[in-house]
Amino acid sequence: MRYWRALPALLAFATGCAGPLEEEPTDGEQPSTLESAVTWEPCTDTASLLRDIHPGAPGSEPEGLVRGADGLFFTADDGVHGRELWVSSGTGGTGTFLVKDLRPGLDSAEPNELTVAGGKVFFTADDGVHGRELWVSDGTTAGTTLVKDIHPSGLDLGPSGLVEFNGRVYFAANDGVNGRELWVSDGTAAGTFMLEDLYPGADEWDPDRPGSSSPRRMVRTPNAFYFVANVGSDVRLWRSVGVPGARPVFEAPEDNVVFSMTPVGGELLFFLVDNDEGEASLWVTRGTLASTRELRFFPGAYPHDLTALNGKLYFSAGRARSGLEGDPAGEELWVSDGTVRGTRLLEDIHRGPGDSRPGSLKVLGRRLYFAADDGVRGRELWVSDGTSGGTRLFKDLEPGAAGSSPTELASIHDTLFFSAETAGRGREPWVSHGSPGRTRPLTEVAPGPAGSGPSGFIRSGWDVFFTADDGTHGRELWALPFRPEDRCGR
Repeated sequence: MRYWRALPALLAFATGCAGPLEEEPTDGEQPSTLESAVTWEPCTDTASLLRDIHPGAPGSEPEGLVRGADGLFFTADDGVHGRELWVSSGTGGTGTFLVKDLRPGLDSAEPNELTVAGGKVFFTADDGVHGRELWVSDGTTAGTTLVKDIHPSGLDLGPSGLVEFNGRVYFAANDGVNGRELWVSDGTAAGTFMLEDLYPGADEWDPDRPGSSSPRRMVRTPNAFYFVANVGSDVRLWRSVGVPGARPVFEAPEDNVVFSMTPVGGELLFFLVDNDEGEASLWVTRGTLASTRELRFFPGAYPHDLTALNGKLYFSAGRARSGLEGDPAGEELWVSDGTVRGTRLLEDIHRGPGDSRPGSLKVLGRRLYFAADDGVRGRELWVSDGTSGGTRLFKDLEPGAAGSSPTELASIHDTLFFSAETAGRGREPWVSHGSPGRTRPLTEVAPGPAGSGPSGFIRSGWDVFFTADDGTHGRELWALPFRPEDRCGR
């Protein structure tokens, strides 16, 4: 039994949450039917420092927070073991622990790309012996092991681009024989192998080296996963269903950059292409070469914060003032339904050529929340139902031109957690239940005007975790008990 699994009634009562908690909530992206039938809320407005991992002002700088089956996994540097893998059971469990010192001593194994698949956490790390390789953990010391020494020399960059699909993890790796290609793992050495060699034979520019397709930028949809990989002098966007036979859905010369792949609905995938000019076009595919098409060219800055809502794509981008390419003006909120005609400016929030610069787009319920500057009230929290008329200021948290500059928006069980900066408080955590009247600041982590800079809000078990710097302990891991409202006592 894993030591942080149980959450007995005594612990629930001690943290201020009434009633026993029979089992942890599910760990999918969306709440279960049972979970979504009730309203969740913080049991208190005051977050708790879980552990001063690196005592003193430096802080352990937790990174890579990911929700595992049995706790929150992350990496941290305690000043003694270097940066290693840690796990926390939150406010109502048994603690926050170093899982395993993979590279003993002050040197760091630098765990990276923490990815949950098949109930375990996969990651890459360098133990100082094998070089950077693939590891897996169930949260225990004994259950944290090297999966396979893929490149025995240890001189390669190591596995990268981890993505979960159907309970297994897919990634790029180089075994020293076939070049850098597409691999798969179920967490065992026997179940870890090259899935397919997309660029077989020798490299066309260096015949003494094997061809490497270098898969990267992997992203999954419900029924497939996509990635970018090169074959010779071409760059391609590929679709795979997890077995040999991945097919390209987009091809271009190798100086093109394909990025920001964003799934919408079932099989619709939007992506950006920079044709080596520092500017990008928006493309869409339904998973075949024949269905892939360009939607619009955006001069100037790249479109960003691509976000799916109600079967459409929303994003921030510039527009052409005169309709002539090369004449960018006004970075505003855009929408696309996957057609050329349906790819359009949704709302000119900062009227005229000014930029509202929508950012930190996040979906809560059936609405889109984001930060924007209308040129009058500063950068504040906005909301949209997907229509021009339904795009409006949500709440002016810091009245006046300065603005509160909301960031780190996270949608968790019909609750929006975010960071905002206000006079006298600095940048601190806030919470909203979807209406201006139910939007409030949480207790300051760092009292006074300095602010704690909270970031990385994520739910695991019965808590919302985040990192913050209270001005005394440095940046460490904090948590707020978060329960269905009938399980919280005040």
